[in-house]
Amino acid sequence: MSWQGEVAAPAVPAPRVGDELELLAAAQAGDPKAAHRLGKLYAQHGDRAAAKHWWERAAAGGNVDSAFNLGIWHEKHGSLEDAVAWYETAATTGDAEAAANLATLLLEQRGDVRTARRWYESAARAGSRIAARRLALLCEDADELAAAREWHRQAAGDGDMASAHDLGFLAYAAGDDEETVRWWEYAARGGHAESAYCMGLLLDAGRDPEGAEVYYRLAARSEHPGAASRLGGIALSRGDLRTARAWFERAANAGRVEDQRMAGFVCVELGDCGAASHWFGRAAVGGDAESAFNYGLLLIAEFDDLAGGRHWFRQAARAGHHGAAVELGGLLSVAGEPSEAWLSDPPPPSWARPAEPELAARAELAAAATGRRGGISLDVAELTEVLGTWDLVTRPLHDHSDVIGWLMRRSGLHASAIEHLASVRGTLLRPGSAPWPSPGEIQHVLATARDLRRRLGVR
Repeated sequence: MSWQGEVAAPAVPAPRVGDELELLAAAQAGDPKAAHRLGKLYAQHGDRAAAKHWWERAAAGGNVDSAFNLGIWHEKHGSLEDAVAWYETAATTGDAEAAANLATLLLEQRGDVRTARRWYESAARAGSRIAARRLALLCEDADELAAAREWHRQAAGDGDMASAHDLGFLAYAAGDDEETVRWWEYAARGGHAESAYCMGLLLDAGRDPEGAEVYYRLAARSEHPGAASRLGGIALSRGDLRTARAWFERAANAGRVEDQRMAGFVCVELGDCGAASHWFGRAAVGGDAESAFNYGLLLIAEFDDLAGGRHWFRQAARAGHHGAAVELGGLLSVAGEPSEAWLSDPPPPSWARPAEPELAARAELAAAATGRRGGISLDVAELTEVLGTWDLVTRPLHDHSDVIGWLMRRSGLHASAIEHLASVRGTLLRPGSAPWPSPGEIQHVLATARDLRRRLGVR
């Protein structure tokens, strides 16, 4: 029933050049198969009007393939109403592709979710992988997660790696590690780079760095920038600066400012100040305050560009960088220039401690889980700071049976604030134990974490 290679193979033989007279005679005599094939021949020649004419003749004679092709014809060249009518004609005979196309039109052009869902169900039960996936996503939107899993499983079983990936995330959010691994491994083996990367993160979160590296390398084969970044970090931890640079630059070329910054740092360590300037500059232009600060330092120290250094210190300081504000104030003082009023109260130092790999991995997985399908993604850096703060301030404690009371006594913070921080931390580390926190909730516990560090004198 295909037309111009857009749908599945036809149920009748494709016409050959030179068949026109034979097909025309049969079609004029009322043969619907001949009329259908003649319509295909005219479509191949670019004569849309003639194709439409013969498909209408064939459809009137009961040819379902022609009814389907007329649906496509009207979707491209005619009216939505006619496309819906022809697709429905084909779909009512049990044609899965027609039902799936009809559902998509109703959903995307009319916003008719109820009817679209009914036709997706018809198509999915007739074996349409595309319909099963679309139906699964509709069920997710309706918060019908059991049904969503059922349809995702059907699509994944038929080879849809995106549905397998989604099943992994649904399992992860529910705290089912066994199902998470099952589906992400399945999708990774099927070439789904994001699933391979998520498997790496999951193994990192489970303190299996060797296993994580295997999956990062698998994802990196498909040019996954996050995997390249992780491999850069692994090489850096081993002291292999050249390999780290190569990985960070691969990630940096994908536009990731954090990896542009890391490429800059590695290039400084390698003594390649020109490359470091390039990467710090790109990240600084992209709005990264830490890179702007380091770009300013590099311009002054290596290129004797005082004006450029001051410019980037100012950019970083205005973005809230404590060190840049201090450096800029010092430069103005040395030059005998009046200090700018806003520099008299520089922003506090930002969180700069590297988190443990398992905490950073949990933060990234939580951000990915909340950002699925257009959701509001939690900020990885903020989640990492929340987790890292708790890890840091509780490290001296050997007995964690009264950690809330211990922190309350040491810091003077109210128990409810510390309990809220502990609760959010628990959700991030043990998905499924509670709903994901909202962005507003993260801002609240982040303020608590910073206040806790300040009160305990921890930087």
